[in-house]
Amino acid sequence: MKKIELEIVALSHSITQTHSYAVVLGEVNGLRRLPIVIGGFEAQAIAVALEKMHPSRPLTHDLMKNFMSAFNIDLQEIIICDLQEGIFYSKLVCVSEHDTVEIDSRTSDALALAVRFGCPIYTYEHILDSAGILMEDSSSKKKKPVTGVTATATETATREDLKALSLEELNTLLNEVLEMEDYIRAIAIRDEINSRRKGR
Repeated sequence: MKKIELEIVALSHSITQTHSYAVVLGEVNGLRRLPIVIGGFEAQAIAVALEKMHPSRPLTHDLMKNFMSAFNIDLQEIIICDLQEGIFYSKLVCVSEHDTVEIDSRTSDALALAVRFGCPIYTYEHILDSAGILMEDSSSKKKKPVTGVTATATETATREDLKALSLEELNTLLNEVLEMEDYIRAIAIRDEINSRRKGR
């Protein structure tokens, strides 16, 4: 299977939903985005590494990196390899002097380690097809670099609110929330659109 390279383009949280965070991965040289809901601690671990902050004591992912480095193990890449019932599965591809080993990992932990090692992030076409969001191509908009956690204060629609909307209204709403970079809400809208398309 051909691997598609991704990069972290945003890390956002919803003020209206406590502990709701999303890391948004963007297709390198492409328009698709893959938003993934993660926990608060994992979001903090990713943000700390993106901001190149140095806590006084090592965080869990820093400890893991130090441990791997002490034993001459390098993280070559991470692969978001599966999606089952809305849960992403990832693997760490670790390389030592004599061996290459793939280790199962939660995606949030894999991303926190990828940022620390500076290694590439990959996924497969079928995962982007089922969970990705296509961004509109706009030459006037330049991709801004990730500089930390972006807060979004939009009202989050409930599942019932989304069910009341037509497919056309959902697509319009999806574009609006993506414009505001409210990726938490975009995930719920995307899931509603996908479930309707499968139900046809």
